[in-house]
Amino acid sequence: PMKRLLASVLTALLVVTMTLAAVFLLTKASLVVAKMTNPLMRAVAVIAELVLGVVLLLGTVYLAVRLAVRIFGDAPPPQPD
Repeated sequence: PMKRLLASVLTALLVVTMTLAAVFLLTKASLVVAKMTNPLMRAVAVIAELVLGVVLLLGTVYLAVRLAVRIFGDAPPPQPD
């Protein structure tokens, strides 16, 4: 029980840290994109920013769910063949 509690607290801290880092990174990227003067480069940068945001935030959610399942799941992890 103590190991599970420690793992869940560390997972929560990791997820919060990763989410805040992604938000700050995306905010910085948005400010840089907003200062661009070339419309073509700005359009490419907006698309890249959207892809980056999706990858970062989905990665955070994936990691949170994966760790939660490993911490609170009752089944043992599958053995490699």
